[in-house]
Amino acid sequence: MPAENQIPLKTGFGPHTAASEVMEGVDLAGKTAVVTGGYSGIGLEVVKALSAAGAEVIVPARNKSRADEALASNGLAAAAVDMDLADLTSVYECAAEIGDAHNAIHFLFNNAGIMACPEARVGPGWEKQFAVNHLGHFVLARELMPYLLNAGGARMVTTSSVAHKRSKIHWDDVNFEKEPYDKWVAYGQSKTANALFALEVNNRRSGEGVKSFSVHPGPILTPIMRHITKEELVLMGWLTEDGEVSEEAKGYIKTPDQGAASLLWAATSPLLDDRGGEYCEDCDIAAMSTPEEPRWRNVAEWAVDDAGAERLWELSEAMILSAQA
Repeated sequence: MPAENQIPLKTGFGPHTAASEVMEGVDLAGKTAVVTGGYSGIGLEVVKALSAAGAEVIVPARNKSRADEALASNGLAAAAVDMDLADLTSVYECAAEIGDAHNAIHFLFNNAGIMACPEARVGPGWEKQFAVNHLGHFVLARELMPYLLNAGGARMVTTSSVAHKRSKIHWDDVNFEKEPYDKWVAYGQSKTANALFALEVNNRRSGEGVKSFSVHPGPILTPIMRHITKEELVLMGWLTEDGEVSEEAKGYIKTPDQGAASLLWAATSPLLDDRGGEYCEDCDIAAMSTPEEPRWRNVAEWAVDDAGAERLWELSEAMILSAQA
């Protein structure tokens, strides 16, 4: 059972480890990486580190011109390509474009996402956070899988969040058609989906050379929080009434670079060569949650459950097939 694998390895890294520390001595010359959301926040820091290590990096982006500008302003040669995770036709076209130009992909970072946004529907009526954070990446990974398999050893890293503790998968109501929409519950469900998806990819493909991990990058103030008000951040304990980072939050809030470190560790660490499917945080495997642990650490049992992972895969396939009918 995956829960039995959720035992920290004592890597020597920690919550404030820098990306450069994780990548020290890592040579990615000749490797190709795909990073969704790679033009802002932690995704941009991942692209910087991969590029510095010699990798060719592709950045699928909903706003290609903005991505081109962000990459160029940081002196990066990474190539942006058009892709909107809310539009599956766009995802299929992006994957085809990448496949036409590359025979193998060594790293896939399913990193882009939206957070706690107002209720919205995409596609055939899918709740937007589940659709963008999970279903779009589900299709992208499925379409790019032949190229990951061609790499002769690849890793897929999916950005989850400790917010998965807010919600299991609502198996009978993933689109909030029966229950009132709650932006935080919907976000939590999508982050549980990210972890379960990473687990199931590993269960299905690790024997063929594709290892898969989910990662909680940590609490970070990035553009993904655009829908969260100052009042909410005060209630969360992140900010004071004056809009300053609270003393408590200073102890656990990370920089984007520190958040990227955990994604990069999951993608490159030799400590994970014989593992797969784990939920990671702070450049290590996360421990299972207990009632005594702080709310911003560790992983709930429903996010590392084999049966749930398989069930989500089947549900996702059914949803996509129904949309195409």
